[in-house]
Amino acid sequence: MPDSTHEKSQQGKHQREERSSLWPVEDKDITAWTDHYFNRSKKVVEKFGDQKVTYAIFMRRPVVSAPGLVIKWLEEMALKRDFDLKIDLRYAEGRWVGAGEPIMYLTGSLTHLVDLETLLLQRLGPACVAAYNAFTMCSDLHSVAFLAMDARHCAGTDMAEIMAYAASVGADRAKRKNGAVGFVGNATDATAHYFGQDGGMGTMPHALIGYAGSTLKAAEMFDETFPGDPMTVLVDYFAREITDALTVCRRFPKRAAEGLLSVRLDTAGSRFVETLDPPSSYAVLERNVPRAIRGYRNEEELRYLVGPGVSAAAIWTMREALDQEGFTKVKIVASSGFSPAKCRLMAEAEAPLDVVGTGSYLPNRWSETYATADIVEYDNVPRVKVGREFLIRK
Repeated sequence: MPDSTHEKSQQGKHQREERSSLWPVEDKDITAWTDHYFNRSKKVVEKFGDQKVTYAIFMRRPVVSAPGLVIKWLEEMALKRDFDLKIDLRYAEGRWVGAGEPIMYLTGSLTHLVDLETLLLQRLGPACVAAYNAFTMCSDLHSVAFLAMDARHCAGTDMAEIMAYAASVGADRAKRKNGAVGFVGNATDATAHYFGQDGGMGTMPHALIGYAGSTLKAAEMFDETFPGDPMTVLVDYFAREITDALTVCRRFPKRAAEGLLSVRLDTAGSRFVETLDPPSSYAVLERNVPRAIRGYRNEEELRYLVGPGVSAAAIWTMREALDQEGFTKVKIVASSGFSPAKCRLMAEAEAPLDVVGTGSYLPNRWSETYATADIVEYDNVPRVKVGREFLIRK
């Protein structure tokens, strides 16, 4: 059932954070960024008289409700413009929302709401779809910790904030519903608070390996610079994933024994991880999870299981190699295209992952992120365009 009506949202930790300074609040900025016909409508209403209206806000596909940032912004706009705004939030943050179901109803002055629609929809739809994706990924790999690495894939800092917030909402739902570990952090300081962190997480990019000239040298440089920090070492730069991983573990046995060392697989999809080819990839899954390759698989699924790049076979191969030398506490971090579909296959293959770094919860089809707003009441009289009667508040 929908949540009860309330005038001021009480959404939890995300809403208690300060709103980003990236969001427009000045009239001149809103005018510049909103659709022009809304600006003209505002002028008409100002000339002929205001009305109290109710907007229904909905999406055309199932999503996870992620309205926190939008609601904070709307409340700030109501305060700044000094008008009464009632928010009837039907699906609280983290709730599952069906296609066509209003996430919320907004009631207030048409004069003050009409020019906010464009900016509102920009920030709601993508967040809800990304939260949905993050929820499914975390639920499928419920024992794996996720690190949000979306920032580099975003179209600017505004989007990066929305996506980080969305990942935290989806992860929180997965924790509640499925006992998932979920997203435990992200790559940037600016949005780390959404994950309960003081700063971004991560150790070394490929650039540091290239700078050092060897995987081991990069690890030694990092250890000397950050001696007390956990260390995750990229091992795919020189196409010697297994060799370099074991070399680093032997060089840092204390870190390895204390669980302060991880190896990260980010192998390009153009080649197999060291020691693997198609037959050996099938063989490692046959040894560990034979049922994963018993049923019918399409081409994409087979690639995730036994193909080049960071496949389930690659992860199992790394785990076997580490365990055979006694490095059982060394963790495996994986990245490279960990989308909802890939996470689902990794779960089926019981891939021995400890951490996944990914930005692939970002919406894959942008057209699915389009939120819609329709006025359904004018001065308390129900009225909506034909075909949208289902939006009228009951």
